Parts: sequence; structure tokens; C-alpha cells
Amino acid sequence: MKVSFWWVSLARLSVFAIFIWSSLVEGCGPGPGNGIRPRPRKLSPMPLKTFFPKLSENNLGASGRAEGKITRNSERFNELVCNYNPDIIFKDEEKTLADRFMTKRCKDCLNKLAIAVMNHWPGIKLRVTEAWDEDGHHPLDSLHYEGRAVDITTSDRMPDKYGILAQLAVEAGFDFVHYESKYHVHCSVKADHSVASEKGGCFPGGAWVTLAGGEQKTLANLEPGDSVLALTGSGHLVLSRVLLFLHQDHQSRSTFLVLSTQDGHHIALTPHHLVFLAPHYKTHHSEYQALFASSAKPGHYVLIHGADNHVQPSRIESISQKEGTGVYAPLTEHGTLFVDGVLASSYALIEDHRLSHWAFAPLRLLLSFTRLVYGDPRAQGAQVTEAERGHTKTLSNTHQNSLRCWINQKTYSPDLDMNINTSQNQGNWTAVSPNREFDGGHYHSVQENALKVHWYARLLHWLGKFLLDPKIFHP
Repeated sequence: MKVSFWWVSLARLSVFAIFIWSSLVEGCGPGPGNGIRPRPRKLSPMPLKTFFPKLSENNLGASGRAEGKITRNSERFNELVCNYNPDIIFKDEEKTLADRFMTKRCKDCLNKLAIAVMNHWPGIKLRVTEAWDEDGHHPLDSLHYEGRAVDITTSDRMPDKYGILAQLAVEAGFDFVHYESKYHVHCSVKADHSVASEKGGCFPGGAWVTLAGGEQKTLANLEPGDSVLALTGSGHLVLSRVLLFLHQDHQSRSTFLVLSTQDGHHIALTPHHLVFLAPHYKTHHSEYQALFASSAKPGHYVLIHGADNHVQPSRIESISQKEGTGVYAPLTEHGTLFVDGVLASSYALIEDHRLSHWAFAPLRLLLSFTRLVYGDPRAQGAQVTEAERGHTKTLSNTHQNSLRCWINQKTYSPDLDMNINTSQNQGNWTAVSPNREFDGGHYHSVQENALKVHWYARLLHWLGKFLLDPKIFHP
């Protein structure tokens, strides 16, 4: 352990040195920075009539499908934000501010591009000629109608700059960039909720799981290394180790579907998470298929952990939506777990539980190897006496997190201060008003550094967009 701690210390020192070095050479100019203005980088201009990526705009690997026109009178109009960035010139020929309305993702990419343009061409600004279209000037499936597309030029309107402008737009994060005309560059982004869904399906922090001996624990307090009740592929109840969190964000707000069953169970999960469903009453677990939660309907059946410690079917009586703060997606060794007493998958986004479990096999193997090499930090912590624990708690957690950081990318917080009565929380699901947050969504103390999506999950999703049938992705 002394050797491993030495390597951790060396790694921290290296990161600190790189940070100090980068701060000394950081350039200035429009946007954040210190020191002297950097020289413009040599970029390869995008040729006219070409686009990036080499996919159609409505492909899942680019900006995705059109979702329908947004008008000022529609509810979805509230999804658009107004961009008042003074570093961007908006043509606004309609004089209605329409060109300033766009989705949040589009606004973020556009603001990044504005900084890049001023850095590359001092004195030149980004110019938007078209953004949200409410007048019907584009084809029916155009993303301009949803505020997800912009047509851009430079403020000096010099066409010889547009090839570079297109390349800068790619680097700014636009999901689709097309140098479609010598008069402008077309850019578009994915829908905001689609980007959120790429982070993975999740459960709220107040949802509970069952540990050994029947003890219950909320997901916000769950730690990697805990063993939770799960179901094997052969239908046996087991305690399955939590390997890590595929998605863990203490502060993110999400919309959850709440499936309420005839036995009084209520499971809340994001629409793109997988839950085991059957359209009719089935007794054998193999007859239940892992489907998106959004596919569930009243009358369908789920599997629950019964009072007699057996798995049994339960009919879905109603489905509702709730807003909540905090999203958690634990990955277990068996790929399943009982959340609020209902069987669910650890996976989301792709409607194929077996394929997902197989795809995560290398990560499970890597984690097993790491635990074999470094040992179980939880077991090591158990050897510390109660008197020592109060003094070494912070150091112990930091050390454990350091050993995990190269796998889990960000540290987890094992000691969130919670005040949740799980039995009351479960019983109050139906009493919560539609606009009220989950009881488990508010914490007395929440770690400021919210944890995000695991790198392996993001990698698999990126690969899947190019290799798998788009139909198995959540729409």
C-alpha cells in the first residue's frame, strides 16, 4: 500500500505541475485568459458543400431527428432561450428577436464559437443570419423550426473566411456543420433532452435499495462496494456488488417516470432507463423483457421483491411524471438491482439488456483486477478502530478515491448527510403534487462537485451510434 500511495502522490504532483505550467502559457484575448495573445492556429478550411460528420443532419450520430415545429404559442417555446451575447451580431431582419431564440445547447456552442472567431480574426465578430424560424422559410424537417440550427457568417461578410469558420464551428461543439453555400455556414445541435439522455438513465437519490439482512439504503448514500439485492439471469435472488456509478450527479434536475403498482410499489426512473416488463401476467422471470421505462403502460406487469423473499409479478396501475434533483445509476456485477422493490436494469439508452451487459464485461473485468491488485478499500477501512476513524476519515476517503480515480474519472462522495425516512418516502409518492420535487431530492448537505457520467459509458454510447441499429436507441 505504501508503494501505491507513492504513485498516487507522484501523480498528484505531476497534475499540479502541468496546471501551473498551463496557467503560465495561457493566452489572452476575447474570453478567459492571461498573458499575451496567442498566434492564430493554422486550420484546414472546410471545402464548400462538405459537412461534418459525414452523416446526414438528422442521423443520431449528428444532430438527430427533427421533433416538430415550435411556435410562440406552444409549450415547447419555453425550452428556447434568448441569446444577448454582445460579441455576436444578429441579423434579425424580421425585427422580432427570432434570430436570438435557440436551445440552450445551441446558445452554448454559439457563444464558444464567438470567442473562437474573435481570437482567430481580431476585430471580427460572429454574425447570425438565421436561427429560430417561425415564418416557414425552411423545409418541413428543418431544425431551424426548433431553435436547434443557425446560419452564420463573419461580420465582414468575406466568403474566403467561411471555410475556416466552418472548422471553428466543429471545434466549438456543434453536432453538425455544413458549408452549404458560399454565403453562409449552416450549423445545428442535438435536442437538449437528447444530450441529457446520452448521460444515461438514472434513478432519483431518494430511491432505496436492499442490502444484506433486509437493510435499506438510499441511492444518494450508496457506495461502490456495497452489495444490493439483484436477480441473476437464472432467476436467483443474490446480493450483487455495486462496482461504480455509471451516472452520478447530485445537482442535476431530471424528469422521472413513476410506475405505481397494485401492491403499493412505486419506482421512479428516467424514460430511457430499462425496466423488466411483460404485457400480460407472467410468472417466470424469463418472460419479462428489459424495455425503456417510456414503453411501460398501465396494465403491464413488473417484477417485485415480495414480502416472502420471492420474486413475483405486480400490475402497473398508473404512470405519472415527477421532477427531482439528483440522478444515480449504479452498475452491479449482475447488471440488475431492485430499486424501491421493483426489478430494474443497470443500463439505459439501448433497448437490449444482454448486449449492454456484454459490452460492460471489459469494465467489470478491469474493476475486478483493480480490486485484486489494490484490495478492497472498504475492507481496509474496517480495520481502523472507532477512535481512529474520526481522525482519519477524510484521509481514508481521499486515498480510496485516488485509487479509483483512473477508473471512475471523478471521485464519489460516501458521506452525504441525508435526512430521509425511506418508508415515509415510499408511502408519499402518490401524495406529491406534479410540480413538487422528490422528498429525496433535497439534501441538508450536498457535495458541490457534482459527479457526472462514467467515461466507459460515454465511449460505448459513441461507438453504438455508428455500429448499432438506430431503432434500439431511445427515440
